[in-house]
Amino acid sequence: MPFVIAAPCVADYSCVEVCPVNCISPGPQDPDFQNAEQMYINPQQCIGCGVCVEVCPVAAIYGADSLPAKWRHYAQVNRSYFMQRTRADDVP
Repeated sequence: MPFVIAAPCVADYSCVEVCPVNCISPGPQDPDFQNAEQMYINPQQCIGCGVCVEVCPVAAIYGADSLPAKWRHYAQVNRSYFMQRTRADDVP
């Protein structure tokens, strides 16, 4: 089960630093990091280990099937972020 980053995220990148599969973006090396409002988890790469949950300072990371009702749409927000990045990478 992939994890999802929801609204309470404050773009603290401690989750990025501990992810063993590098599925959380943007990271400090990404050009859009300085303007990031939150971090995002790629559901295609997340292995469901939960390490990111433990380090999140604001408890913004949830299992996809346990998102609070008011933040369920963040599963799509996280997916969309990576879909947009993939399309941008395909443009010459």
